Amino acid sequence: MFDLTGKSALVTGGSRGIGKAISLALAGQGAAVAVNYVANKDAADEVVAEITGNGGKAIALQGDVADEGARLVRETKEQLEGIHILVNNAGLTQDNLMLRMSEEAWDRVMAVDLRGAFLTTKAALRPMIRQRWGRIINIASVAGLVGNAGQANYAAAKAGLIGLTKSVAKEVASRNVTANAVAPGLVTTELTAGLTEEQEQAVLQLAPLGRPATPEEIAPAVVYLASEEAAYVTGSVLTVDGGLVMH
Repeated sequence: MFDLTGKSALVTGGSRGIGKAISLALAGQGAAVAVNYVANKDAADEVVAEITGNGGKAIALQGDVADEGARLVRETKEQLEGIHILVNNAGLTQDNLMLRMSEEAWDRVMAVDLRGAFLTTKAALRPMIRQRWGRIINIASVAGLVGNAGQANYAAAKAGLIGLTKSVAKEVASRNVTANAVAPGLVTTELTAGLTEEQEQAVLQLAPLGRPATPEEIAPAVVYLASEEAAYVTGSVLTVDGGLVMH
């Protein structure tokens, strides 16, 4: 079940946090993985070493998705002999109240969290359509579903990512290419390390499970959506949030 042998994947922001867990989980099911990073080469190399040390295949790819998304897809395809799975995980936050948020903070978050996914997805779709098999998996956030005070840029980017997911799903379904989003809640990563205890508790009070997730608890959702078993799932948003957002 969930066998990804023979599939090649690109995980943007794949060297740390949720991206690292996703890279390792996909490789654990047999996929060859391109681990994208921007600046921390050592972290990416460690992920690659862990994968290859366990008998898998992986490469590290440097590049900022906001500008180089298409190149990252092209190099994945060339070095891993194809691209079947694209995980748009790269993201950042630059939080502030709307009245204090700079245009630069708005533009940078939009560039990485939304424009980057547009560039990689556009580049990946042509080979996926040609081979009539592909999986686009976008790592959104519950912030994109319900908003979050102090994160207007991040919430807007993640909401846009959900809209992108659903539009792509409708465009390419007939070619056996699916597009889905995973929306984590509070996850213990470097991205959330700056939260105060009061801020964290305010979020956790809304989550029935009452604790943050680990990156390793997000990754299995991506593995499922990447698999043949999820062939009839497209345009969906899978919340992995401890019950924080219930519809």
